[in-house]
Amino acid sequence: MATSTSLSYFMRRLLTGYAVSFNRRNKRSGHLFQNRYKSIVCEEEPYLLELVRYIHLNPLRAGMVTSLEELDLYPWSGHAVLIGKRQFDAQETGSILERFGKNASTARRNYRQFVSEGIKTGRRDDLVGGGLKRSQGERPNNEYESFDERVLGGGDFVDGLKQECALRDKMKSVISLTRLLEIVSTTLIIEPDLIRRPSKSRAQAAARAIICHLAIFELGYNGNEVGKFLHLGPTGVCLASRRGEKILKSDPVMLKEIMESIDK
Repeated sequence: MATSTSLSYFMRRLLTGYAVSFNRRNKRSGHLFQNRYKSIVCEEEPYLLELVRYIHLNPLRAGMVTSLEELDLYPWSGHAVLIGKRQFDAQETGSILERFGKNASTARRNYRQFVSEGIKTGRRDDLVGGGLKRSQGERPNNEYESFDERVLGGGDFVDGLKQECALRDKMKSVISLTRLLEIVSTTLIIEPDLIRRPSKSRAQAAARAIICHLAIFELGYNGNEVGKFLHLGPTGVCLASRRGEKILKSDPVMLKEIMESIDK
């Protein structure tokens, strides 16, 4: 984790320094980059190679190059370094190339073919969302996995990270379930105690559904934690979270209001 933290600090300093010098040079002010640099923890198998391929194809998807041949020489991507067309000592290539062959020439050829095969897949939503959003897909109604926006991997991998002493505090959710309950109850104008109480009321059911969805898919809580808090079983939590997603998609104004309260 120290390495990841150091990298995040280095990237923030690098981007800030570049923005300052660029603004001075061009007599302008303001931000050059939207949002801060963020790093994620990646479960090596089976996500690492898919993520590397997806990232290195970004210039092609964005139209900055028009072919794989142009990408091979593109100076602002690690792809050219991996296939041996460019040199960048700070980029570690061995851990990727060793997965494609025992000698450098074979590994580079196989890696390039792997990248080529990824062109037709286009945008990969499973690689740009958060943890479980990336990897869960369609699951039975009574199954849930943990996820975290900062992790690309399965639920067991996320749970394992949360148990590591060095990461436990860093993996905690940004707000408590009690605070989330307060935000949703205020937005929907429903007493918090009524939301946690079993009821067939549509308004209370909607509030529980929204809490389930946000707690699991935005804040990183697992289904068991949310179920205990709302007095719901695993199947109930799963079904409620899916209803919550539909409710929030149909009312973006309410979603924006809730998320702004969460971010305060």
